Amino acid sequence: MINYEEEVLSSWDLYKILKEYVTVESKVLDLGTGGGEKVIKFFPEVKEIVATDFSESMINTAKNNLKKSGRSNITFRQMDNLNMDTEDEYFDVVVARHTVIDAKGIYKTLKPGGVLLVRGVDKEDSIELKDLFGYGQAYFDPKAISEIDLENIKSAGFKEVSLTDIYINDYYKTKEDLIALLLKVPILDDFSEIEENTSLKKKDLDFNLLDEYIKDNTTERGILLKRKYYGIIAKK
Repeated sequence: MINYEEEVLSSWDLYKILKEYVTVESKVLDLGTGGGEKVIKFFPEVKEIVATDFSESMINTAKNNLKKSGRSNITFRQMDNLNMDTEDEYFDVVVARHTVIDAKGIYKTLKPGGVLLVRGVDKEDSIELKDLFGYGQAYFDPKAISEIDLENIKSAGFKEVSLTDIYINDYYKTKEDLIALLLKVPILDDFSEIEENTSLKKKDLDFNLLDEYIKDNTTERGILLKRKYYGIIAKK
């Protein structure tokens, strides 16, 4: 377990917004569900939730978590976001959290008047750390990840689209906690979000640079990492 505290600086809350757009009769699709913990804990009680992930092992984990939860309205299954096989005009809401999306596929599977909610990691996430290392996720991309998603969503046919920047300060208890994060997520991987250049290049952590960052960013609350996410609401 990674020990850290989260200081939310923005009011855009995916789960509160989701509740505004659903009723007990709603059907919801969750893309990039991982181990299903967020769906099980934070998604409201609706008629049906289908939660998908590309990873078979993650779906197996999610199914095991579901058995312990007692919830009966959730189905977990494996699916590639970029090759969606869900029914046309079936879902009232599609949620995509920190994952790639096919905006056209999402548009097809939403009912008329349906809503897409996206929460993603933006190009300037952890920018001080990326600047020090000289690379990172989307670091050299000419456009922010949020801009790319916004353009694709509009091109897919969505008419009412809004984009909000989300700022969060994370405070990691120890150096080991920060290292565990950097090994788990691609913040310091040389990774482009541009469609034609999406190969992931893992690099070994430069611990001298990391120590420099920790020295300059250690506070009373822990080691500060400034995160930048984005939220998108789009209506069909």
